[in-house]
Amino acid sequence: MSKIFTFGFWNAIARLILRNRIIIILLIVGITAFFATQWKYMQFSFTEANLLPDDHEINQEYNDFLDKFGEEGNLIVMGIKDSTLFQEENFQAWKDLNDSLQKFPEVDYAISIGNLKKLKKFEDPKRFEMVPFIEEESPDSLELASYENELFSKMPFYENLVYSSHSNTIQSALYLNKEIVNSKARKDFVVDQLVPMIEKFKKDTGMDVHVSGMPYIRTLNSQNIVDEIGLFIAAALGVTSLIFFFFFRSIRATVISMLTVCIGVMWAFGTIGFLHYEITVLTALIPPLIIVIGIPNCIFLINKYQQEIQKHGNQAKSLQRVIAKVGNATLMTNITTASGFATFILTESKLLKEFGIVASINIIAIFILSLLIIPVVYSYMKIPKSKHLKHLNRQWIGGFVNWMEKMVRNHRIAVYFTSVALLATSIIGIYNIKISGSLLEDMPQEASFFKDVKFFEQEFDGIMPLEILIDTKRPKGVLKSSSLKRIEELENLIVEEPQLSKPLSITRLVKYSKQAYYNGNPKYYQLPTSQEQNFIIPYTKGMEGNDNLVNTYVDSTGQYARITTFMKDIGTDEMERIETSLWPKIHKIFPEERYEVTMTGKALVFQKGTTYLVKNLVVSLSLAIVLIALLMAWMFRSFRMILISLVPNLLPLLITAGMMGYLGVPIKPSTILVFSIAFGISVDDTIHFLAKYRQELKANNWKIKRSVYAALRETGVSMFYTSIVLFFGFSVFMISSFGGTVALGGLVSATLLFAMLSNLLLLPSLLLSLERSIANKETLKEPAMRIIATEEDEEEISKDDEAHKNHKLED
Repeated sequence: MSKIFTFGFWNAIARLILRNRIIIILLIVGITAFFATQWKYMQFSFTEANLLPDDHEINQEYNDFLDKFGEEGNLIVMGIKDSTLFQEENFQAWKDLNDSLQKFPEVDYAISIGNLKKLKKFEDPKRFEMVPFIEEESPDSLELASYENELFSKMPFYENLVYSSHSNTIQSALYLNKEIVNSKARKDFVVDQLVPMIEKFKKDTGMDVHVSGMPYIRTLNSQNIVDEIGLFIAAALGVTSLIFFFFFRSIRATVISMLTVCIGVMWAFGTIGFLHYEITVLTALIPPLIIVIGIPNCIFLINKYQQEIQKHGNQAKSLQRVIAKVGNATLMTNITTASGFATFILTESKLLKEFGIVASINIIAIFILSLLIIPVVYSYMKIPKSKHLKHLNRQWIGGFVNWMEKMVRNHRIAVYFTSVALLATSIIGIYNIKISGSLLEDMPQEASFFKDVKFFEQEFDGIMPLEILIDTKRPKGVLKSSSLKRIEELENLIVEEPQLSKPLSITRLVKYSKQAYYNGNPKYYQLPTSQEQNFIIPYTKGMEGNDNLVNTYVDSTGQYARITTFMKDIGTDEMERIETSLWPKIHKIFPEERYEVTMTGKALVFQKGTTYLVKNLVVSLSLAIVLIALLMAWMFRSFRMILISLVPNLLPLLITAGMMGYLGVPIKPSTILVFSIAFGISVDDTIHFLAKYRQELKANNWKIKRSVYAALRETGVSMFYTSIVLFFGFSVFMISSFGGTVALGGLVSATLLFAMLSNLLLLPSLLLSLERSIANKETLKEPAMRIIATEEDEEEISKDDEAHKNHKLED
């Protein structure tokens, strides 16, 4: 085996660090300054997370749709449900607001009650023209009442487009320039122009305006992500520093630890900028994650330093032993944690790959920073006073360790019974877990824009666009009578689905043409017969200049038609039910030999991506387990020890999965991350415990019980400290307004708490119960590397100290 991880190597590293303190400080300052220059390259995401690979069939269908009709998520809607809207003053204010918004270059065109047009027939020459619905510049109350009545009773063309079929709600539609929908210009328009103007309107008129649409939702959601980054970092620093101070009762130790993790956060931001990654709902979690994961490193190093000071009072010797004796163990635990995150790189999702790369790199980086900064800073300080070492002998910690030992010694049957009962209960809960592909579920439910989504779901039956693309396989095939009738038949099927809104398509305009031909009589709002088409076609030539609506739903060749419906915020299961119901009927309406039909849209792509991601993350978690098992096999060189070590780490994952089933927390991108993250962190305790256990076995001449109890007393305190920090550190994420982040924080915290108890109670119980089969020299061979220093290593340190006893740390 390679000797680079031997204790002698770490002893040499210790001397190298302590003899080159100035160089190390300058190096850290230089790297930090470099990463600070990379912050300017950080970009905030202006699009939804695409969870599917670029070459996935669903993505290809969506991109094919965009090639024909352009960006489909460019609609912002504003709705008012107020009986006073058609009063003169309020109506004029609403019209002025919409007219002002339409003048912005970011808005291609707008449809509102003020600029509404209706189709009118003219005879000389024969033509249809779009004429203003409201002819007067400033209509009076009587005229407005007449227009209101006409809109709701005689203009079915605008149903669910301008007015709600459920109530008297009026809606304005802003179609943004498709070029700016996925850019910073969209954010600038929404945040700096649209929102202030709407707020002023609400203040001036006293009417409530509901705003929604994918560009609006995405903008405010992205802004919430940005706002929460600072909140998370401040909360993580505050919580971990308080806990750290409570344990150590040392302002100096707390400040040094906070300095270390703050530099780690700066490096994390710098890494994101250097790699030109976007700030998403996942990458925004990395800086506080670095704080939460970095603090346990500081606890191990500072705790060991203070133990050494208490033992012999020699600062130089203590600092050298901190690096030499704790460095290897801390490295291995950070590697296993980084491995849990690194498995995300193996998924096909760009979002998760970026998260895995940045997180795993910076977990190793925070280890290096801890190993360098803490010894170097302490080397310039005075030796800790006795009051700073009191926590090492704190009685309540001793009481906790005694309780653990009592449980393992006298109540192993109770430990096993509890574990089996929890396992059985969890398996039942797991069967109740559902997969959620809701695009809005993780968004802040207390935010006004989320409440507005519910308003539009109630009034207009949905806000999430679902697109159906119909290929007639021949130019001008869409406008043939047979194709229009098939499109209408499909629209009638969509209307029957309570989760979908009344569709928009070319049939609306065709029906409206017939209504206009019959002088606006609403009973003729229907598809014309073949004979009627012959009469109507001459009138349509006058509409050639008004082709916005035509181009929106039919491509330039006339071969492809688009049906747009809006769906409520439904999950994957409900969407699959709708698809299962619709597809057989679609194929019956549109024979596959004559038509090709695809279903797409942002919401559908996200839902399909969720299902795909869940499958990939199950594979990712399996790989994490295998990878860490192989790592432990290499460290301990024992297959039986691998099995024993995995049991107490897999049980907490199953308990958490069971909790998700009972609490109704669905499997989604945010919650599926819990398992890989928690497993990579919780296995650290197992490594510490088993390494100490093996060392005690050799020291105690292979006496099992004595070795287990000694390992439990030795590692129990540090495992408790780090688990408490991790528990409260991850709990910080529960202050988020994003449901997924709340679930992630709560579930990881719970899993790590279960993992601590499992490693402190179940693991030593298993070692004692299976002592005959595992505690022998054949099973526990000499490890591939020494994770914890042995007595022989202590002698090596003593010899090294003697050789360098005249070498003092320079001021």
